[in-house]
Amino acid sequence: MFDISYLVNQVIPMVIPLLLGVTLHEVAHGYTAYRFGDPTARNAGRLSLNPVRHADPFGTVLLPLLLILMKSPFLFGWAKPVPFNPSYFQDARKGIFWVALAGPTANFALAVAFFLLLQGLAIMQPVLDPGNSGYLQPVMMVAYFGIFINIILGIFNLFPIPPLDGSKVLATFLPGRMAGQYMQLEKYGFIIIILLLFLGVFQTVFGHVINFVNSLLF
Repeated sequence: MFDISYLVNQVIPMVIPLLLGVTLHEVAHGYTAYRFGDPTARNAGRLSLNPVRHADPFGTVLLPLLLILMKSPFLFGWAKPVPFNPSYFQDARKGIFWVALAGPTANFALAVAFFLLLQGLAIMQPVLDPGNSGYLQPVMMVAYFGIFINIILGIFNLFPIPPLDGSKVLATFLPGRMAGQYMQLEKYGFIIIILLLFLGVFQTVFGHVINFVNSLLF
């Protein structure tokens, strides 16, 4: 049975920050690469803020839809990785480091923006909604979920598991041959992530994050 209440109070407030988060994550990668001299993302039209340009069939569509159908209390996903070419960088290690770090940094910055929005709305609620009609509630829920979704996106991508961003950051500190061998683990990356998920590693880490952020909010 279609649940309009779940759609309004859960689905829409989660979908908006998820789409914004995965889009800005990839745009940040592409824009940083462009600033380091690589036009690949720009030429591919991937510096756009249009989520459709970055949509991944599974990570942006099927997985969130599956979680919605399961009435998950939380949404997760990802966009298509932005292409970049380190050969354009004057200093390849430096370029790769900052390009990789840009995505999670964008998510953390967006989480802070949602936090400030939520706090601002809470402070201004008596003025903006003196009758307590609740019309601000959907916007506040977008901000609330936006904090958690973007913090988790940022932390998840910093795990040093190829091809996640954290692995690229770590590889820039390794000797050339060792870095190459390390990044060859990319073909096993999905299996490693599923294994850690099965072992409850992500749930434990994200559970602590959610509890900590909730302690700041309430």
